[in-house]
Amino acid sequence: MSEGDTFLEPGMRVENPAHPEWGVGQVQSNIGGRVTVNFPDLGKVVVETSRVTLLPVFDP
Repeated sequence: MSEGDTFLEPGMRVENPAHPEWGVGQVQSNIGGRVTVNFPDLGKVVVETSRVTLLPVFDP
């Protein structure tokens, strides 16, 4: 796991800048650099954070 993804915890909202059409998803788990995210219209996607950077989404 890279240092930059250790903060991703279940319940956090994130987006994938490479696929903005996926919308904002919710982190389900973060195990060994593999983050499972549930996107509303796409479903669950497993993202390898060594290859993809997920951006946190913070509500104002």
